[in-house]
Amino acid sequence: MRIISWNMQRGRGLDGQCDAARALAQLREASEFDVLCLQEVSCGYHDLPGLEGVDQFAQLRDLLPGFTGVDGIVTDRHADRHPRQQFGNMLFSRFPLLQIARHTLPWPPDPEVDSMQRGVIEAVLDTPIGVLRVSTTHLEYFSASQRSAQVERLRELHHDSALRPAPAQSPRLSDGPFSAPAAARLALLAGDCNFQPHEPEYRRLTAPFGDAVPPYCDAWNLRYPGQPTPATVCVHAVDTVPFTYDYIFATPQLQSHIHSMRVLPLHTGSDHQPVLIELGNAS
Repeated sequence: MRIISWNMQRGRGLDGQCDAARALAQLREASEFDVLCLQEVSCGYHDLPGLEGVDQFAQLRDLLPGFTGVDGIVTDRHADRHPRQQFGNMLFSRFPLLQIARHTLPWPPDPEVDSMQRGVIEAVLDTPIGVLRVSTTHLEYFSASQRSAQVERLRELHHDSALRPAPAQSPRLSDGPFSAPAAARLALLAGDCNFQPHEPEYRRLTAPFGDAVPPYCDAWNLRYPGQPTPATVCVHAVDTVPFTYDYIFATPQLQSHIHSMRVLPLHTGSDHQPVLIELGNAS
């Protein structure tokens, strides 16, 4: 199965216009997918470059029949001079969804820089390799202190999910909201993290927990140990050295299931390239 993570930057094209349908068509020309994690999806904005207020959350759902779409709206504003304005992430899956959670991430004050609310979608999927927890996020770009706080929260969420009892072990079983959630031994975290592999946030996110919880590992390193993580940003730029902001992290139990990984070199207006991971039966 194929999982893609991409900061589509509102579907921005080389002409400066934002067109989610065009961006999705270009992505599907490069690779099909079974799970798609998108960052920077927009609705109602007219004052961002190239946008005309289109509801991209609804548009993408319509363009992907056969997928279940989960929105992760983290900016939701109402203003007198504008219609409702929303911004955030989306996750699409061909596989059955067993559980969905949406979490806002910390947004501590940092008045020296621009910033926005950030969040993470956590979806438990019934896949051919077993029950898989897939989370997708987009961390703060301008504020290192906010980004560090968000990394800590991602660690807490992973820790708590990993220790949550399986349904058969739960002391309380019910048909209502107290029923035990699906337990996932395998987990992925995908998204635009806005840090590079040498930076402290990367090291912190992948640090061990010191208990029975498996850590997040860079999936690229699990599949291709010793090889540098490939660049995902400014890959086609002529005046900037490309670098890595976009990742798929995985628990070590997934190592034998990772058949391949690659960055899809789309020639689009987005300066982020999609990251593709192919999973299958353990090798």
